[in-house]
Amino acid sequence: QLVRRITAHAHVPSYATHYIGAGGVVVDEDQRLLVVNERFRRTSRPHWKLPGGVLHAGEHIADAVIREVLEETGIASEFLYLSSLRHWHGYRYGKSDIYFVARLRPLSYDISPDPEEIEEAMWVPVQEYLESEYTHDFNRMIVRTALDGPGLGPGAIPGYGDAKTHEMFFQGDISRFGGTVHE
Repeated sequence: QLVRRITAHAHVPSYATHYIGAGGVVVDEDQRLLVVNERFRRTSRPHWKLPGGVLHAGEHIADAVIREVLEETGIASEFLYLSSLRHWHGYRYGKSDIYFVARLRPLSYDISPDPEEIEEAMWVPVQEYLESEYTHDFNRMIVRTALDGPGLGPGAIPGYGDAKTHEMFFQGDISRFGGTVHE
């Protein structure tokens, strides 16, 4: 640690240890889900995911997820509840990542994606999204839990990380979706 203390026992704050992010499950009255395909991704294959991103310093989770959805898609929304949480160790630069997922209600419907960050954004029928080969298992699980209603409980998705690097919370009984519930 390269520091010069003004007094012998002065406290020197440590560096940031976690990234904190939030994403939104935005579903309209016709059971359509708002999804995005990021401009910069690892492969050319589409990867439809939920809009979301990193919280700003001092920003509340509910405010951040509403802001991220608006920035990425142009859709204004209302926060309903937190539906799940993921805690992942060893993320970018060895930091930990905490990602909250919130259920949102759309207040507007005309999509205007951010051209710097988002290649495409669209409304897709929820069932079509859940059955798509372009949907990751983690995204399937968080959409299903968000649709069930509020409430968080600890659990795991088989094959998605291990207990040392991933801590996840879902609402309701996730065993019916192939997940496991921790006591």
